Amino acid sequence: MTSPTTPTSWRTPFDDDLTEDLALALRLADAADRVAMARFDAPDLNIDLKADQSPVTEADLATERAIRDILVAERPADGIHGEEFGTSGDVARQWIIDPIDGTANYLKGIPMWSTLIALAIDGVPRVGVVSQPAIGRRWWGATGLGAWTNTPTGEPRRLHVSGVDDVAASSVSFQSIAQWDEVGRSEDLLRLTRAVWRDRGYGDAWPYMLLAEGRLEFVAEFGVQAYDIAAHVPIVMEAGGRFTDIDGADSLDSRSSLATNGILHDAFLDVIGPTT
Repeated sequence: MTSPTTPTSWRTPFDDDLTEDLALALRLADAADRVAMARFDAPDLNIDLKADQSPVTEADLATERAIRDILVAERPADGIHGEEFGTSGDVARQWIIDPIDGTANYLKGIPMWSTLIALAIDGVPRVGVVSQPAIGRRWWGATGLGAWTNTPTGEPRRLHVSGVDDVAASSVSFQSIAQWDEVGRSEDLLRLTRAVWRDRGYGDAWPYMLLAEGRLEFVAEFGVQAYDIAAHVPIVMEAGGRFTDIDGADSLDSRSSLATNGILHDAFLDVIGPTT
């Protein structure tokens, strides 16, 4: 994803009121939930392979179309960058969409998949919604408006990252061993797991949300695109955490991500070492 300007930091103060944008993002998630759930665990679900041999289902396509239809009608001046139908329109205000993050889970009937919706302004993710309708969960946030999740009572709960300040007491998620091995960093992963209290590979969007809820201190992965991570950025940051690429840079284009509780960000960078 390209942007017309390169911000000095994702943490630079931002003055615009994003209330209406966040409300729209939540309505987009409502529409996406209806479409995606209508075909979840369907025995006749149509599944194809993309050029990169990753799976795509009829639900991926239909869900992104549903989101795009609303945006075209209500925000015709905004750009869109989606996993299934590419990029169109202005990049200064760009909606970034992954209609079903975790397609492999979706097509197997495993409920751990999400719709990811973000709004980036001048290349900086400012609004994010992560919706997991199969388990009845949703997380959302926007710069200056906090980060939130739903609760069984229907009242939203504000999110805060943990206050853990010792790597040895931290709990981490590394997505998968294969990701680290493919980029030649399996030794870095092993060193990390030896340094922390607890390590797990939860996968996809969920560990980022666990981090925003204060249940993890570190999430990292490789091979990601902007649509895989943009929605997570404002949620993690508004919860008090920090979000960069694996080398500590503010970027959606580096094909890597590192989210932490903020307190331990630099310490984790020291543990895993720089990209060689």
